[in-house]
Amino acid sequence: MELTNIPHLASSSSFFFSSCTCRGRRTGTGAITVFAAGSRCSADSACSEPIEQQNVDPLSGPANTHCYRRDFAAVALLPFLLPNVDMASAAELYDGSIIQNGVRNVLTKVKAAGVLRLVFHDAGTFDVGDKSGGMNGSIIYEVDRPENTGLSKPLKILRKAKEGIDQVQQVSWADLIAVAGAEAVALCGGPEIPVRLGRLDSSTADPAGKLPEETLDIVALKTSFSKKGFSVQEMVVLSGAHTIGGKGFGNPNAFDNTYFKILLEKPQPTSSGMPIGLPTDWALTKDDECLRWINIYAEDQDKFFADFRDAYTKLVNSGASWRTA
Repeated sequence: MELTNIPHLASSSSFFFSSCTCRGRRTGTGAITVFAAGSRCSADSACSEPIEQQNVDPLSGPANTHCYRRDFAAVALLPFLLPNVDMASAAELYDGSIIQNGVRNVLTKVKAAGVLRLVFHDAGTFDVGDKSGGMNGSIIYEVDRPENTGLSKPLKILRKAKEGIDQVQQVSWADLIAVAGAEAVALCGGPEIPVRLGRLDSSTADPAGKLPEETLDIVALKTSFSKKGFSVQEMVVLSGAHTIGGKGFGNPNAFDNTYFKILLEKPQPTSSGMPIGLPTDWALTKDDECLRWINIYAEDQDKFFADFRDAYTKLVNSGASWRTA
């Protein structure tokens, strides 16, 4: 986590419509490094027990999480080491590791797609024209809307994480959801995504009808994303999030470029007889500009990861209000 005025952390269904006891690394390719004050394990440290199988408490993680305890102890000692520092401000330096640990204690690969969808449905209400909506945590008031069907489960998962985190410091829903989405991507093997912290929550629901419908044709789909400030390329790369979940695009728990490879093939029914993906997924293949990006990402997963990282960062910052202190 970069120790700037507003801290950052590096992290690692339909959207928008080596394990380590220090919790600083994750099993698989989506490793995560937490840049925080205090001691931490070497990036090359190895542990024998997968994180998801360890016994954890609601916040502090595994009982043998020595590095986390040292970081936590550093926070506790700040009033004595730096008596003139405002404790509330100093604690902000530790937001990243505390939020990450809280999320990791409740998140699994099976739950990742729902959590990532939560990000898209909270931030996806943003409207460039009137600056309404965006990443503001208002999704907690909107779960009963038809377009948000199924989001009560991932919201319940994150509520459990929030209860533990809030015992140490208050975290906004907007920050928590943004971090959780990045963690979900990394957990499934996707890119590490730095997340800026400091978002404020809305106290009311965003206007309804702001999310693109699943039945939109390509013209309407491009118009919808344009109103949110996203280019065609960003629309295509964000759609690649459908690579995880139950839409039929390969391994539902692996974040990779299989989504784009399948779009280039003739649509085939899944084993359940249901069509793969959504109408909006296949609408992308009917537009030359979209198809160009589909081909690029199908051939180059690193390019997909890099562009998704940038687009996700833009998404979770869209419409956000930020703390000034």
